[in-house]
Amino acid sequence: MAPRKAGERDMLESFYSVIALVFILVACVELCDAATVVDVYRLIQYDISGVPFGSRLAALNHHAGSLQFAPGADLSRTVVIIPVRELNMSFVKEYIVQRQPLGGLLFLLPQMFNFDNRDGMGIYHQNHGKELLRNVMVELEQLLIHANIPYPVYFAFEDSDIDAVLADINKNDAIGQPATATTGGFKLVVSAPEPKKLALPTITNIQGWLPGLKSDGDASQLPTIAIVASYDTFGAAPALSVGSDSNGSGIVALLEIARLFSLLYSNPKTRGRYNLLFGLTSGGPYNYNGTQKWLRSLDQRLRESIDYAICLNSIGSWDNELWIHVSKPPENAYIKQIFEGFSNVAEELGFKVGLKHKKINISNPRVAWEHEQFSRLRVTAATLSELFTAPELMERTGGFVDSRHFVNETAIIRSIKLVAESLARHVYGHQGKNIQIFSDKSSLAVNPSYIQLWLDLLSRTPRVAPFLSKNDPLVMALKKELEDHTAEVNVQHELLDGMFTFYDLTKARLNIYQVASVTFDLLLLLVLGSYLIVLFSFLVITTRGLDELFSLFRRPPSRKVKTA
Repeated sequence: MAPRKAGERDMLESFYSVIALVFILVACVELCDAATVVDVYRLIQYDISGVPFGSRLAALNHHAGSLQFAPGADLSRTVVIIPVRELNMSFVKEYIVQRQPLGGLLFLLPQMFNFDNRDGMGIYHQNHGKELLRNVMVELEQLLIHANIPYPVYFAFEDSDIDAVLADINKNDAIGQPATATTGGFKLVVSAPEPKKLALPTITNIQGWLPGLKSDGDASQLPTIAIVASYDTFGAAPALSVGSDSNGSGIVALLEIARLFSLLYSNPKTRGRYNLLFGLTSGGPYNYNGTQKWLRSLDQRLRESIDYAICLNSIGSWDNELWIHVSKPPENAYIKQIFEGFSNVAEELGFKVGLKHKKINISNPRVAWEHEQFSRLRVTAATLSELFTAPELMERTGGFVDSRHFVNETAIIRSIKLVAESLARHVYGHQGKNIQIFSDKSSLAVNPSYIQLWLDLLSRTPRVAPFLSKNDPLVMALKKELEDHTAEVNVQHELLDGMFTFYDLTKARLNIYQVASVTFDLLLLLVLGSYLIVLFSFLVITTRGLDELFSLFRRPPSRKVKTA
């Protein structure tokens, strides 16, 4: 009988152990079933001359809250989730400008600003409601990138999962039950190390060359015309800064102009007596630092041979007028020649070109336009742009709203025709003549498909220097494209100006957990504790008897101290 009773006891112990394990697993499944994982994009972190800007932290582990919080609530350990559609700028300014304590911020961006979302592309710029939303996002972005924020700030795109989470958070906050350690709720967790400085940040310039045709016995150097566009961007979230207009439109225009002139220059009979220099420069948002380094690296004779340079900047979102920005006075003979050439072609194409003069202050290190780097070296240059005034430092260079949705392909095509025709008339001596070299029905027509493909690629490729490596696929693609249309393509790697310091960790994974309240935890602990006590008592009774169980709770007899 003894072996049988021992087997029954073992079987009972195993049975109850399995029940306990199943109970615990069910409880854990219920707790973890509500977890959601979301891609999030961190607010940029950088320094200018040692002054900190942007978000200074990356790790996140706080409860989630909404804009429905009660007045005077302590948000020092709360991550406030804010849909941009419902943005309250006064709240954001209060907590950022006045540096109110906050656990973190998570901004939800509309899907229309997601470069992976192609639905309805190209129509949003005509919608007044979307235009208002765009203006709000521009204001928000400028506030964030110029502030020093001591907590994590992330961006995510609206989707069904995060919308459902936010709905529950709004409901709880509205009835006065915000998420806390006591009440439970949702918890946002980003596991990330401390952001580190990018060591030796580099920028890359790409140069292509179309040599002109010299006449027999002509030993003098041919004059050169330079076409330049800065290709990188800057925005509140580096992983989202694609800059479709600034300066994706300028890059596309330069590549198409290089393709058109390569067709002309491939035949000695139609090759002009001008060299054409194409430059894709980096460091545009940072005082056009790459342009400066590229120009200083050029051979002095080549630099002196430049008749003039045309810089292309933001030419993909305009209706009826473009602007030519110059540093030399409008009365200058070279400036007059450039402006008249562009004005005549623009008039034939059915729009206007204005001239805007801004004198350079040599003592001021700030460079407003790319052509100013040329002007500082006494090279005649101009910038063609839809912008009437120059943006401030690190502004309007590829933020959230500079997406594919707001770029007009027709505007880019018209800009390309303007520049190509103006340059061709200058190269071939047809100024003032109504001659269409790049006619729509000719073999030299602008290719809309080529423009669309490159614009699509650039509109889904973040290009914030120095997060682009030397061998980044985009850099290699731009180099190969210039090699297909030009000769003597050179790539130049330079260190970014030391006054700019950047930090890593631009993208992360956000885990959203639905955590139980302390009441639930205590109840679970009580149930498990009661079960263990009952199980222990049962096992003791069945193995050693009831008296043994009672003996465990009796006070042990006191030991008398023996005296000598």
